[in-house]
Amino acid sequence: MNIGNLFKIAVKALGNNKFRGFLTMLGIIIGVAAVITMLAIGQGSKRSLQEQISEMGSNMIMIHPGGERRGGVRLSAEDMESLKLTDLEDIQTQTSFVTYVSPAVNSSGQAIYGAENTPTTVYGVNRDYLEIRRYRVQDGEVFSDQDIRTAAKVCLVGKSVIDELFPEGQNPLGKVIRFGTIPMRIIGVLESKGYNSMGMDQDDLIIAPYTTVQKRMLAITHLQEIICSAISEDYTEEAIDEISGILRSNHRLKDTDEDDFSIRSQQELSSMMSSTTDTMTVLLAVVAGISLLVGGIGIMNIMYVSVTERTREIGLRMSIGAKGRDILMQFLIEAVLISVTVGQRPNCRICGSSSIRISCSIL
Repeated sequence: MNIGNLFKIAVKALGNNKFRGFLTMLGIIIGVAAVITMLAIGQGSKRSLQEQISEMGSNMIMIHPGGERRGGVRLSAEDMESLKLTDLEDIQTQTSFVTYVSPAVNSSGQAIYGAENTPTTVYGVNRDYLEIRRYRVQDGEVFSDQDIRTAAKVCLVGKSVIDELFPEGQNPLGKVIRFGTIPMRIIGVLESKGYNSMGMDQDDLIIAPYTTVQKRMLAITHLQEIICSAISEDYTEEAIDEISGILRSNHRLKDTDEDDFSIRSQQELSSMMSSTTDTMTVLLAVVAGISLLVGGIGIMNIMYVSVTERTREIGLRMSIGAKGRDILMQFLIEAVLISVTVGQRPNCRICGSSSIRISCSIL
C-alpha cells in the first residue's frame, strides 16, 4: 500500500471523529503556542535589558579607590584617596583603547529654588562624561573648559529635578538654584533617559564641573571615581589592562602588592544580566514544555483509543494482505496529521480563524 492511499485513509479516519480530532489538536496548539510565547518573553526581556545597559554606556569602565590594609585593619574604599588628577591625565594620554575619560566626584543634598526643594545628587565631571553616559543636552549648552578651570558655579539639570523645582513649567535656563549653600546657575537641561534596569531614575541628577564640586562642596583634591569609555565593547578587557598598568605604575605598587584601586565595567553587568535572563528563559520554556507534553500525551491516548476501536478494521485489512508496517504507518500518519498540520487557511468552520488547517480539511 502506497503512502498516498495511507494518507487518504488517515484523513478519512480523522473525518469520522471530527470533534475528538480537533480537541486533540487543540492541546498541541496550546502547547506549541505556550512554548513560543514563553521563549519570546525571555528573549524580549534579555534584549530590553541589553538596550538599557547600552543606553548607560555598554563600553563604560569605572575606576574606584580600593580598600587597603593598614596596621592589620582594612580600610573601606570611601576612606581611601588613591585616585589623583595625575592618574586621570595619564589615562588620557597613555592609553590607546580608551576614547573618553572623566573624573567623578559627587555630593548628595537638597536642591532649592524659591519655595521648592528636592533631594538629589550633584555629579562633578568634565565634558567627556556626557559622551560616556550618553546624555544629551535638550536646551542650553554644556559648561566649557574655562568653567572647569575657574570652578564656575554652573550646572546641567535632569528632567526629574526640573519637574520638582519648577512645577509650573517655567523655563529653568538662567535660573539660579541652591545646592546646600552653594548657588548654581542652570545653563542646560538634559534629555530625559527615564529609569534604568536597576530601577534608578537617570534624570534625578545635577551635573557640574568637577572642580566646582571638589573645591566648593567637598573641599577635597582627590577623585572619588574615574569613568572611562573603551573604543568599543570588544576592547573593554584591553582597556582595563592598560588602565591597571598605568595606575599600578603611578601608585608605585610592587608585583606582590594588591591593587589600591578597583576596576569594573558595564560588560560585567551585561554578562550577569544575560545569564539571569537566560536562566529565566529556560525555566519559562520548561513550564511551557509541560503543556506541550500534555498535548503529546493526549495524542497518544487518542491513538490508543483509535486502535482499540478499530480492531475489526485492522483485522480486515490484514486478512486481505496488509502488513503490520502498513497498519503502523496508517496510524502514524494520523498522529502526524493531528500534531503538525497546523498552518494558515482562512475561515475555519469551527472557530472562524485561519490558524487551524487540519480541522478545515477533515470537516
